[in-house]
Amino acid sequence: MYFLIDLSFFSGDKTEKATPRKREKAREEGQVAKSQEVGTAFMFLGVFTALRVFGGWMFGKIQNLFGFGVKIVQDIDVVFDLNYVCGYINYLFMQTLIIAMPVFAVAAIVGVLSNLVQVGWKITPKALSPKFNRVNPLSGFKRIFSAQSLVTLLKSLAKFFVIALVIYNTVKDELNKLPHLAYMELGEALLHVSDLIVSMGVSVGGWFLAVAAADFVYTRLKHTKDLKMTKQEVKEESKQTEGNPQIKGRLRSKMREVSMRRMMQGVPGADVVITNPTHYAVALKYERNENKAPVCQAKGADFVARRIKEKAMESGVEIVENKEVARALYDSVEVGQEIPPDLYQAVAEILAYVYRPKKLA
Repeated sequence: MYFLIDLSFFSGDKTEKATPRKREKAREEGQVAKSQEVGTAFMFLGVFTALRVFGGWMFGKIQNLFGFGVKIVQDIDVVFDLNYVCGYINYLFMQTLIIAMPVFAVAAIVGVLSNLVQVGWKITPKALSPKFNRVNPLSGFKRIFSAQSLVTLLKSLAKFFVIALVIYNTVKDELNKLPHLAYMELGEALLHVSDLIVSMGVSVGGWFLAVAAADFVYTRLKHTKDLKMTKQEVKEESKQTEGNPQIKGRLRSKMREVSMRRMMQGVPGADVVITNPTHYAVALKYERNENKAPVCQAKGADFVARRIKEKAMESGVEIVENKEVARALYDSVEVGQEIPPDLYQAVAEILAYVYRPKKLA
């Protein structure tokens, strides 16, 4: 005789998928499958797209601001007026904030959306609490020389090559135009250079999306792997959430006994027990003034059916054998319920047969 033993149960290998409780607990602690590269890519793309859309308006505002500043410098009377200078600095700060507001707004919206898309909305206070194991030199040394640090290095190199390639391709096409900047007006030259920088930024952001997509897939797979559990962990969690299986089994057994005892107490008061001689038994009671139809007092199969018949014989309750009706009653009615209308006729005939001897007596 041979026995198949799962040795992974004892080895401690994490071979089981994380349970919903384990995933929820990890989420509460801030352990989520979130790729930083996705946020970086969308932030890069969003900011430079905002610069492209609002660039003309921003440039016009900056020109007006510098023009206003030049006029002030030319007015010697106000240059040495402290109140006026403080007011101008306040005005300069507010105007700078207004000019930068579109970019800040886009950056904030993109940052929030990139996180919501990846991990959804959930505040995790535990993730904000300090973790003193981070300052452990040994832990830091392990992080530096780990597989994760290698992956981080590869991602950094990939981003570097993406930026270098985009800049090279963009500048290569513009090299023959750069000498002409010297013959342009300052504003026109600045617009041309800024347009070139924004184009490079949008291109870099687009290429970053490819890097971010690969990193997102890797992060998801790694997160799933890190959350895996051993068979023993799954068993222990099951005990904590659902209770010890042995205790639950004993409770279920006890409840069945109580239910059986309560059901058997209704057999002596029944009018008839209809049986399929060896498999099913259903005890019925009919109170004309209380119920529209006979009520099931007890029912059971096999061992329980035998107990019902024994109880009926002890109590002098009539037992009638009818295979079809017994099986139909067993399948269609529960203890305490009235029989269904389609069985009225069959049960009425059986009750009439049971009541006839009593009337004759």
